[in-house]
Amino acid sequence: MMPERWSLAGKTALVTGGTKGIGAAVVQELCALGARVVAVARSERDVQEGIAAWRSAGYDVHGVVADVATASGRIQAVDAARAQWGMLDILVNNVGTNIRRKTADYTAEEYDTIMNTNLRSTFEMSRLCYPLLKLAGRACIINISSVAGVTHLRTGAVYGMSKAAIVQLTRNLAVEWASDGIRVNAVAPWYIHTPLADTVLSDDAYCAAVIERTPMRAIGNPEDVAGAVAFLCMQPSAYITGQCLCVDGGFSANGF
Repeated sequence: MMPERWSLAGKTALVTGGTKGIGAAVVQELCALGARVVAVARSERDVQEGIAAWRSAGYDVHGVVADVATASGRIQAVDAARAQWGMLDILVNNVGTNIRRKTADYTAEEYDTIMNTNLRSTFEMSRLCYPLLKLAGRACIINISSVAGVTHLRTGAVYGMSKAAIVQLTRNLAVEWASDGIRVNAVAPWYIHTPLADTVLSDDAYCAAVIERTPMRAIGNPEDVAGAVAFLCMQPSAYITGQCLCVDGGFSANGF
C-alpha cells in the first residue's frame, strides 16, 4: 500500500481553471491520491462534464462555475469550499490566459485582462482562502507560474510580467504565512500540450524551435505538471516553501 506520507487521503483542495489542460490534470492527480476537490471554471458545460467524468471514476469532486478574474467569482469559489468543508488544505492557483502582442501594441484592456486573470486572481484567491488554510493547520498553496516568468520567451511582456510577479508573490507569502502552517510554492511549466499552448505549437517551425531548445527534446504533458503540484502538496515536501519548480524538460537551464 502507498505510505501515508505519499497520500492526500482526506485532504481538501480548491483548483482554479480546473476543467481543462493543466488544471484538469491537477484535479485528476489530487483525486487519485485521495483528495476531495472543488474545481472552478468559467464554462458551465466544462464544469458539468468534468464533474460527471470524475464522479463516475469514484472521485469526490464538486464544481463551481465562476470567473476568478472577477471579485464576485472569487468570492463564489471560496464560499463553495467554505460551505463544503469549512476549511481548506490545498489551494492551486492555476487559472491563466495570454494575449500575444509586441509590447507597443497592447491596449489597456488587454493588459488588464492578462494581469487580472493571472496575477490578481492568484493574489486575491490566496488572501480569501487564507482563513480556511490557516484552520487546516498544515496547508499549502501552489501557484502556477511559467518559465516566461523566469526568462524571456517570445510570448509577450505582459504575460511574462504576470508570471514573474507570481513567483515573487510566492516567496512573500511563504515567509509571511509560514508561522500559520501554510507553505507556498510555485510551479513554472515550459510549453505543455494544453488548448492555450497548442494554438502556438500548431506552427510547425515554432514547435520545432521549442523542441530544439528543450534538452529532453519533447513538449510536456499536463500530467507532468500535475505530478509536481501533487508532490508539493504531500508530506515528503513538508520542508519546502517559497520555491519555484520549473517543469520544463531542462529548458530553463538551456535558454531559448
